[in-house]
Formats: sequence, C-alpha cells, structure tokens
Amino acid sequence: MRSISLILKQFSRSVLLVAGFTILGLSAYAQGDAAKGKTIFEAKCTACHKVDQRLIGPALGPQLDKETDEKFLVKWIQNNTALIAAKDPKALAIYNEYNQSNMTVFPDLTDADVTNILTYVRTEWKTMQEDAKKAPAGGAVETDKGPSNIMIFGLIGVILVAFIVIMVLNKVVKTLERLIANKPDLLVEPVPVEEVQVDKYAGIKKLAKNKKFVFFVLLCVSIAGGGWTWMTMWNTDVHQGYQPVQPIKFPHDLHAGAMKINCQYCHTGAYKSKNASIPSLNVCMNCHKVITGLKGSNAPSAEIHKIYDALGYDPQTQKYDSTKMRPVQWVRIHNLPDFAYFNHSQHVKVQGLKCQTCHGPVETMKEVYQYSPLTMKWCIQCHKRTEVNTKGNAYYEKMEAVHEMIRKGEKVTEAMMGGIECGKCHY
Repeated sequence: MRSISLILKQFSRSVLLVAGFTILGLSAYAQGDAAKGKTIFEAKCTACHKVDQRLIGPALGPQLDKETDEKFLVKWIQNNTALIAAKDPKALAIYNEYNQSNMTVFPDLTDADVTNILTYVRTEWKTMQEDAKKAPAGGAVETDKGPSNIMIFGLIGVILVAFIVIMVLNKVVKTLERLIANKPDLLVEPVPVEEVQVDKYAGIKKLAKNKKFVFFVLLCVSIAGGGWTWMTMWNTDVHQGYQPVQPIKFPHDLHAGAMKINCQYCHTGAYKSKNASIPSLNVCMNCHKVITGLKGSNAPSAEIHKIYDALGYDPQTQKYDSTKMRPVQWVRIHNLPDFAYFNHSQHVKVQGLKCQTCHGPVETMKEVYQYSPLTMKWCIQCHKRTEVNTKGNAYYEKMEAVHEMIRKGEKVTEAMMGGIECGKCHY
C-alpha cells in the first residue's frame, strides 16, 4: 500500500509539472513583445493598416477584439492565400467581406514575430480606448463655480474705502461752507475783461495776396499731380504682390520646400505646352488618400477635407460619390494681357529656366503671391541679360543648320524656320 501511494504521488507531481509548463508556454505564446511588434508593424503593415481607422485594410484594433484565435491569426498573416485555398470558413468569411481582395502574405515572419505584432496592436488599441475615455466628451467646458471668496472680500473692501472717502469729503465740504459763511470777504468776484476779436485767418489772407507765393504753390501742386497721374497710369494692370485668398490653402513652403516636391509634378504642362496647367485633385489624392495632415491624429485636416468634399470622397469607405463632386474655384494670380504671348515650354524646356526665375522663391511661400511685376520692361531686361544656351539643344541645332544652308546659298523655306508651327499665328 505504501509503495502504491508513492507511485500515485510521483505521477501527480509529473502531471502538475507538465500542466504548469504547458500553461507557461501558452502564456508566453499569447504575450509577445509589444516593442518588437511595433517595429515589425511599422515596417510591414502601415502601408495598408492602421490600429484605429480603416485604410486599405480594416482597422486592426476592433478586428482583434472580435477574433481571438491566435493560431488562426498567425496562419492568416503568414499565408492567407493558403487558408483561402483550403476553404477555411473563417478565411473565406474575411475574404468575401473585403470584396475578395487578397492580402499580402508574409512567409518570412515567424510565429513569434506575428505574436509580437498582435501584442503591439492590442496594447495600442487598449491605450487609445483608455485615452478616449479620459478625454472630456464633446469638449466639455469646466462648470462655472461662481466668484471666488477673494473677489467677494475685495469688492467689500472697495465699497468700505469708497464710503470712507465720501464721508471725509462730505466733512471737508461742510467745513468750507462754515468758513465762507463766517468770512464772506474771502470770495472775490472776477472783473470782466472785454474780449478782443482776433482774425484767425489773417496770415493766410496775407499770403493769398502774394502773387509769387500763389504761383509757387500752384506750380508745386501741378508737378505733384502730374507725377502721381503718371505713376498711376504706369502701374495700371501691374499686380506685383497680389495675393488672393484661395478656396483651399495650399502651403507651397511645405510641399515644394520641406517635402522638396518638383514643381512639374503638379504643373505638368510647364515643360510641354504654353500653359503650366492647374493640377487636378486626383494628383492631390496620390498622397492625401493616406496622409491626413494632422500630426498624431487620423482625422483629415480642414483643408484636406475640402479636397475630399470636392471629389465626393468618403475616407471611411474609400469610395467616391459622383453626385457630390464639384469643381474648386481657384483664383488666378499671374495674368498677362491678351495681346502678350508667353510660352512656358519655350522657357522651361528649351532655355532650361527654373520656375523661381519668374515666380520667385515659391518654396518659401506659405501662400503664393505674384513675385515679379511681369511688365514688358521686366521681360526685356531679362531677355537682354540672359545668355542663350545652345549646347546640346535640338531646337538651336536646327536653327544653326538652317543658317548654315543660308550661308551656302541653298534654298531655305519658311517651314524650315518654323513658319508652319501653330503658335506662330494662333496665340
């Protein structure tokens, strides 16, 4: 009997040890390293997922609240295509829910890596929920507790001081009244003085009679008026410094300056046509479908929201509603007269000028304004000092070939000189 009891004790200890190690192993499997998971998440997942908001894929925080099967999640992330091919019910449900769009597979991630990612997402989602609970709902305003005791006592003190001052002044007035009543000779009546009429405009009248002074004043007024008229006419239609308010505030200092985006990424016509062209909002959405504009928040900024509204775009569903689309009414800044012909491609592509030559340091402008006067004098001065670069330029190589033919006495037509180009006649 004693040997049987010893055997049972040893067996029970073995069972307890195995169960303990199993529990520890499962807990270690379920609880990964959130710090390592954050690093992997930012490298692998941020292009399609956010913790609290839908991007290309679903918001992962709420998704992991619904799905707690760790083994399934590990297999899904590593190779969801294999699960779908194997007709796994959960995998097929997710696949159909998101319009049968395939998620990227990550066979290079180990089970521990995936567990670290899941731990990071759950930890981050829990932190976001706690922060949301702590924040006052709807921007609650602190309740008015009424005036403080210091203010009340201060007002009482001011009233008491005012009352004392009134009492003192009343006593002084009564004392003066008694003094005057006892000694009436103290009051001396003022002696009336006859007022002498003084002509305020005597000096002006005297100058008006001086013919030389009048002639000098009229001459100065004529010169000043003529100069003002000339300057006003000279600067007619010159809008240097013009900075209208645009419907969407586009910060060029951020895009062209800090982000170093090339001007021709948006203004694509500058190198190939007469007009630089206004970029369509689809160009904006290349970036702002993901970039919301507010640091530390997933909500779009007010200006980016204007882009969404103009396109009828819903950032939650990532779909466009054509019935809500409307054009943005941009205000033109640089405007030449109709009789002046300017071709962007001739300056940008042929001559190789930078945009800043005419438009100024756009990369430093919070809001764009007209930097140059754009007058004929300004253009002529630029043409006088700008050296033409003919090396490696096909346009000028063609012109040199034509001049060489002229020198040799060969036949040269207007077509060879560019005479049949549309822009020569049709502005």
